[in-house]
Amino acid sequence: MPVTADGLPETAASGDPGPPPGLVVVGRYDELPGYAVQRPRGADSWLFTWTVGGRGTLRQGRTETGAGAGDLVVLAPGTAHRYGVRQGADHWEFWWAHCGARPAWSAWLGPHERGDGLYVFSPGPAGDGPHVRIEAAFRRMLADARWTGTGTPPDTAPPDNRVAVAVAHGTTARELALGALEEVVLLTAGTAHGTRPGSDVDPRVRRAQELIAADPGAPHTVRSLADEVALSPSRFAHLFTRQSGRSPMRALREARLQHAARLLESTDLSVERVAAASGFASPFHFNRVFRDRYGTPPGAYRAAVLNG
Repeated sequence: MPVTADGLPETAASGDPGPPPGLVVVGRYDELPGYAVQRPRGADSWLFTWTVGGRGTLRQGRTETGAGAGDLVVLAPGTAHRYGVRQGADHWEFWWAHCGARPAWSAWLGPHERGDGLYVFSPGPAGDGPHVRIEAAFRRMLADARWTGTGTPPDTAPPDNRVAVAVAHGTTARELALGALEEVVLLTAGTAHGTRPGSDVDPRVRRAQELIAADPGAPHTVRSLADEVALSPSRFAHLFTRQSGRSPMRALREARLQHAARLLESTDLSVERVAAASGFASPFHFNRVFRDRYGTPPGAYRAAVLNG
């Protein structure tokens, strides 16, 4: 539902916890100097901001960062925060979303934490392919959040107001909106400075990582991955472990568990089928390693996500 900025507070009330984690609220603001939001107790939900233009400043606890075009900044719940137009900037245009983060996102967020639950992703130059897709994903998130579940979903035309906000009330709208936000997290994590494969990463290790990420459920082995990059299995395993900090099979198991978590969150496949689709031959083994990784069996994990 498009709204105007008239009557909207520029500073949250001191006790305002923001939207509850069960809601998905998404919007796009283009704010002028003086705009600021401060929550001394933090928010109950996660806050994702992606800057389109201008400059912003975000502070969480004792950690602070600037935000320019293309930067995704994420604030975890429960810590005092403040954000607004950066001093000296003429405006700050940004997409934002309040929601409960899917548990599987923790692996993508973790490497980008600056401290106090503040995460920063700084992708490549504006105007490149990822930026276009990220903008499109946010537009789709806004449209999906407005969908009532009947008729044709709204189109993804950019909002024509300086302020546009939508709340995803229904389960379908919420899950569609979270799916669009997951695409944003993936795209920014995959192109962010500090995680983008660089010259210090052997291209053969990088290729193996790409093969695992593209299809974690495939029957990968040390030998099959080594064959793909023209190395002996022993040389490949040594190189992969030295450069990535974990063995190829540990990396594969983590990718499979993340894939399984996404399937549990977004499909109604049985636990046995999720295990098979994620590359686990034994449902018993899958249940054990999933519980070790996420602290709860797959069925309980899905129930918690659906009820959360």
